[in-house]
Amino acid sequence: MAYIEKIAQAQVLDLKAQIPLDEDQVNSRTLVQRPDLGMTLFSVATDQEIGGHSATGDALVNILSGVAEVRIEAATFTVHAGESIVIPANARHSLYAVEGFQMLLVVVKPQV
Repeated sequence: MAYIEKIAQAQVLDLKAQIPLDEDQVNSRTLVQRPDLGMTLFSVATDQEIGGHSATGDALVNILSGVAEVRIEAATFTVHAGESIVIPANARHSLYAVEGFQMLLVVVKPQV
């Protein structure tokens, strides 16, 4: 039984190739969605934003390409390709594309 069913297993993958970076758009592709865990690929075009929101779990943002400005509460961080940041559970946050970016988002929530 596969738990990550939406991408190929047992082969080397370039996650950037799994989510298009389209002009003037935000795209997402859910890889895993469970009550306690979510894994989603996103792409955000230059000057586009994922607006302010919060999540009930800790969110690991791994930037695969480009440059994101990540706002967590009152702090702002610039995160480049190859870098990651953890957004604490329940913290209000947003992501802005300084340069179009692709990311892997992993959200770990409390077990039910």
